[in-house]
Amino acid sequence: MIYTVTFNPSLDYIVSMDRFALGKTNRTTSEQIFPGGKGINVSIVLNNLGIENTALGFTAGFTGDQIESEVRKMGLLTDFISLDKGLSRINVKLKDYDGTEINGMGPDIEQIYVNALYEKLDRLVADDILVLAGSIPNSLPDSIYSDILARLQKKGVLFVVDATKDLLLNVLQYQPFLIKPNNHELGEIFQVTLNTREEVVPYAKKLQEKGAHNVLVSMAGQGAVLVDALGAVHMLAAPKGKLVNAVGAGDSMVAGFLAGWTKKKEYAYAFRMGISAGSASAFSELLATRQEIEQIFGILKN
Repeated sequence: MIYTVTFNPSLDYIVSMDRFALGKTNRTTSEQIFPGGKGINVSIVLNNLGIENTALGFTAGFTGDQIESEVRKMGLLTDFISLDKGLSRINVKLKDYDGTEINGMGPDIEQIYVNALYEKLDRLVADDILVLAGSIPNSLPDSIYSDILARLQKKGVLFVVDATKDLLLNVLQYQPFLIKPNNHELGEIFQVTLNTREEVVPYAKKLQEKGAHNVLVSMAGQGAVLVDALGAVHMLAAPKGKLVNAVGAGDSMVAGFLAGWTKKKEYAYAFRMGISAGSASAFSELLATRQEIEQIFGILKN
């Protein structure tokens, strides 16, 4: 079973407008509201690909109730922990204005609720996959991801981490199965600028040397790079298509990779599935469907 954890899920309020003007009243021309958060996005795309999984995390208040309601309507299995204080965040995304976003803080998570999550995670068994993805509320320490991996490291669980800075670096000692920085995040770690797939490779290998088994680096329009656990380097350019919505593309790449891996246990196949899912979401208004992913996979395969 695959489990995803979203510490700070959201309702994403995605709006379009003819022209955005600072300091003035702006009126939307279209509005969409979706459940958000990187782990939830991974769960949605896995579900679209027919891969059973369970979404874990924390919800709070009426926004939390709405998040859970929406993901269940999509057919997802959920096991969220409901907090008795605060509100799950609302993220405002200005779709047609240079990618500007306003993300909420999210609720404080007290230790009693962290312990409740630990109890759920303690039930995982060998060969289960645990995906830790996204930001955390300010009430939690940067060690929370590594604390979870340390707690479960002897259970044979495969860990997947999609996070930035210390959240990512702190887990490397526990040899996660997969990490997925983008090229900008990877460059930030090593204080370099990485623009090409070839430039990414030596720094991805440095993260491997620190403990990661597989390093998948997303690069938006430049495609992606995978340095796999066997030492092979895989590179693919992004397929041609119109960028419609970049929200969730990286999460979709993680989901596609895991779907491919669970099906064939082949890194090259999993990598192509990852690129296909990430690109399909980028070319779609919503997160990618199975049909959209398979269509792009067929193009890449040729």
